[in-house]
Formats: sequence, C-alpha cells, structure tokens
Amino acid sequence: MDSEAWQALKQAATDLQQLQNKNGSVDAENHTAAEELIGTLAAAVVALAPAFEHDAEYLRLVVQDLQRWVADGLGEPDFLDSLLAFSPQLDRTDGLQHLVLFPMYTQNGSTNRFVEAVLIEVVWPEFIGELEAGEYSNKLFVPIRFLDFTPGYDTNSAVLFPESVAVRETPTFTWGAIFADREAARFRRVLRAAAEITSLQLPADAAALLDDQKLAQDTFVMWDLIHDRTHMRGDLPFDPFMIKQRMPYFLYSLEELRCDLTAFREAVKIEKDEDASPEARKHATLVQYAVIFDRIFRFAITGSRVRNYDGLGGQLLFAWMHQNHVLHWTDGKLSIDWEDVADVVVRLGANIEDLYWRSIDRPKTAHWFAAYDLVSATLTPNPASVWAKGPDALPLDGPPRGLTDQVLDDEFPLSMFYEALSKKMGPVIESTSGITGSSK
Repeated sequence: MDSEAWQALKQAATDLQQLQNKNGSVDAENHTAAEELIGTLAAAVVALAPAFEHDAEYLRLVVQDLQRWVADGLGEPDFLDSLLAFSPQLDRTDGLQHLVLFPMYTQNGSTNRFVEAVLIEVVWPEFIGELEAGEYSNKLFVPIRFLDFTPGYDTNSAVLFPESVAVRETPTFTWGAIFADREAARFRRVLRAAAEITSLQLPADAAALLDDQKLAQDTFVMWDLIHDRTHMRGDLPFDPFMIKQRMPYFLYSLEELRCDLTAFREAVKIEKDEDASPEARKHATLVQYAVIFDRIFRFAITGSRVRNYDGLGGQLLFAWMHQNHVLHWTDGKLSIDWEDVADVVVRLGANIEDLYWRSIDRPKTAHWFAAYDLVSATLTPNPASVWAKGPDALPLDGPPRGLTDQVLDDEFPLSMFYEALSKKMGPVIESTSGITGSSK
C-alpha cells in the first residue's frame, strides 16, 4: 500500500521504536517525541480504517489503546482490548486484507515489544477450504502473505501470533497466522542453491516449485494447516505446546518434527485418495517434497547451535533417511530414492508417536531418557555429553531441571556433511531474512 497514511504510519512506528525500551515502555525524557509519534499513528489508523471496514471495531480500539497508553504515562503498553477485538480467523476469504498494529515481539525476529505495523492479505485457496471443511478442521489457522511491514518483520519471522502482543493479562488465544509467502520464497531460494551445490536432480514436479511462487505458497498453506492442528491431537503425554515447561530442547525438536511428519503422512494419504480434488492431490505430492527439502536443507543449518531444536529435527530426518538407504551422498552428489522414501519418512513419524504413546505411562524423566535414546540411536551425541553416558552419570536425586541443565547447548553437533554444506549455504540462508513473495 503506497497511501500517504500508511507511509506515515510505517515511519512513525519505525521512529517510535528508537524511543522504546525492550518491554515497550518509553523513558520520561522521550515522552514528548513519543506522544507526537503516537498521535501520528492514531491519525493514520483513523485515515486507513475505511479501507478495512471488517476490522472497524479492532481499529477503533487500537486508537483507544494508543491514547490510553499515553494517558497512563507510556509505561509497558497494554493492547488487550484491541487484541480481543481482532479476529481474522472468522473470515478467511482469499485476498481479504488487514491492517495490524500492536506492541509485540516477532518470533525469530525482534525480541523487543516494540510497536509494529504490518499489512497482510489472507491466502485461502479453494482446495484448502475443502480440506479444512473436512478431515483437517483447523478453525484457528490463518494463512497470510505480506503486503508491507515495519522493521520487526524485516527479519526471519514468518508468524503473527497473539501471544506476542503486550497485554495486562493473558487471554484465550483464538487464532494464529503464518506468512506462507515468506515460507515459500525462502524455501525456493534455499532449495535452488542446495540442489546446485549437492548436484541433486529434482523430480519435475519438485522443480516446478522453484519457479512458481504461488504454487509453493499454496503448498506451504497445506503443510501448515495440517502441522498446526497436529499440536493438539494424538496420544500426548504433556501439554501439546509445552507452555511454561522447561525441558531438554530435543523434546521440542521431536514435537515439531512429529507435526511435520504428520503433515507428510497425511499428504501421502491425500495424494492416493481418488475422492480428493485434483488440486489437493497435486499439492499433497508437493507437500512431501517441501517437508523433506525444507527440513534437510534449511532447518538443519539455520540459526545458531545453541539449543537449536528445529535444526536438530532437520539433522535427524536427514540421518534417518541416509541410514535407511533412501538418501545417498556418493561421489559428491546427493540422490534420493523417491519410490521408497515415503515409507521411510512415515516410519520415523510412527516411532515418535510410539514414544509419545508409551510415555503416557512413564514418569517425566523416563520419557526424557526414552526421547534421548530415540534421537541418539540415529544422531551421534557430542563427545562431551553427560547425557550420552546414561542415567548413572546424571543427577537423578534432584528436580528435573538439573537434568535439563546437563544438556549441552549443542548436544548433537552437525555432521561433517552438514559442516561442509553450511559453509556453502550460509550466505544463501542469511539472504532470506526479510524475504517475501514479491522479493526478487
């Protein structure tokens, strides 16, 4: 959006961030400047509101929350009232746009609760509506794409979650939005480079993803639809989102991987379902490629080596495929036996589900040890690991956090393959920060 009101809002939010503390508050010496910028924000929201009649009450309350923040002395912001009024999950019409403004951190982006503004558009292909209306119901899921944003989203952040917003009390969360365009765009850039570096010959339908942003975007919407709902389903021995639980990071790895492998398994099922629509079956095939390639090429080597749970999941999938002889690194070339890969990948997911089912009857620490055994059966632990020595080497007579403290930041280091790949892929992965579907 190139309107003067949006540009004024975007600039005011960006300037205000320079005056805010990490928790979103503003120090007294900056109040005058901050109040002027907040006035600009409020005026811009009012000017833009007629273009977003479906969000009229939300935008009215945004202005009210901004004004109350000033009246209360610019301490930690509280946008609970406007957050409760924002309900994008109620209308997921493809192409519907929203103006979103909150003081919030951005996951995998900014850790500061700064005022951020983002223009978004709902992505809801017809075949996704059919899947969601049937076996894959997920009323909280809102797939979106970027139109424009402030600095907190000029990062790796690909989600808009209500729990990131500054509020006085935690409400019940009723939606979660994922930027499918960013997921698709970075996937395409990373896969293109990885295939070239590893001399991987892509199947024709997988190669089509490289040159078609919409095709990739819709593929990620399907993946996310199934992944997101899986957190709340299955034989779960614990809170599915692990909220307020301090546990070894490899447990988070297994949960995220479980959800991705469930999406993979269901995609295999949909691909073979003659009653499914042609578009659903087509994208189901592509979801399988996306899960494998994003996991083994991007997840595994993105971010630091400090408790990188997504990275660990990618390492585990690669090693599992390699050790089950459907992925080969021979003569400096990577190849995958596509006829056999689905059964192997589904089996890894089944192993994680069996771990969960058995752990319903296990004490917490016994579940942790069983999970470690599952991972370490495929990935080699750090030579300095205490956990690798077994329970006898660990402090079992204290609280569970003592066990968590013994997990190394890099409990399962990168293999030699990944060390070499990360050196070549590092600049490519770094270049995807801030990428969108319209990026060149």
